[in-house]
Amino acid sequence: MESKIKIALQKSGRLSEDSLSLIKECGIQFNNGTGKLMSESSNFPIHFLFLRDDDIPGYVSDGVADIGIVGENVVFEKNKEVEIVHRLGFSKCRLSIAIPKGQKFNSPADLNGLSIATSYPRILSHFLKENNIHSDIHEISGSVEIAPSIGLAEAVCDIVSSGSTLMSNGLKEVEVIFKSEAVLIGNKNMNGEIKALLNQLLFRIKSVQAAKNNKYIILNAPNKAIPKIIDILPGMKSPTVVPLALEGWSSLYSVINENEFWEVIENLKGAGAEGILVVPIEKMIF
Repeated sequence: MESKIKIALQKSGRLSEDSLSLIKECGIQFNNGTGKLMSESSNFPIHFLFLRDDDIPGYVSDGVADIGIVGENVVFEKNKEVEIVHRLGFSKCRLSIAIPKGQKFNSPADLNGLSIATSYPRILSHFLKENNIHSDIHEISGSVEIAPSIGLAEAVCDIVSSGSTLMSNGLKEVEVIFKSEAVLIGNKNMNGEIKALLNQLLFRIKSVQAAKNNKYIILNAPNKAIPKIIDILPGMKSPTVVPLALEGWSSLYSVINENEFWEVIENLKGAGAEGILVVPIEKMIF
């Protein structure tokens, strides 16, 4: 019987959408119709489990799932025996402490003596202990932002993306205590066959990520400018140079990292590059 790697995914929400999008960009086909809790791929040996995000670390730790995609904040809060296999770079957010807008805040020491409502007591406790802060923690499972307005707590510690939810509840963000993103976690006792499947999946994921982080560029330049342009281009190895019909000119093909894009483009123009075309990359295989 063919081995299949079992992956746990969040069954709904933004992280779920991003995770499913990544899997599909890896060329893996499956049916995840409304309400389905399990599914299998028709073209890759993988079995899907759709779960609550809080349950994913436990399922992976217990071996019910071999791997899972979940927020790093959940991994640290649940503190299960799993390993972070790969960082995925999406669903970035932060766990922050917020207080009522009219309240003064100069440093974390101002949290001394306050009661703080949170769904992440472990991470918050670690932060308070590191900073020698003595506060009361009220653990609640949801709607953390309303805690100060109903008198449950004087501050909150919650996940923040844009900060708009805090503002709409009369709160201001004052201290970031943990930065999070989606991560691929794995069971520490996977057998050889499952590890081989994981490596195949990682190969696809990394190819998709590399493509998103890079752009393919085509440019024209006078031949005398080519040495300087090659020094500027950070490509994978070296750019492709193709002579043009116009004597003394060539076309160059290369790849630029998204983080360096505008600086490199400006330098290329300054070196004599013209007619620069930028093309997205679907996959990037190393």
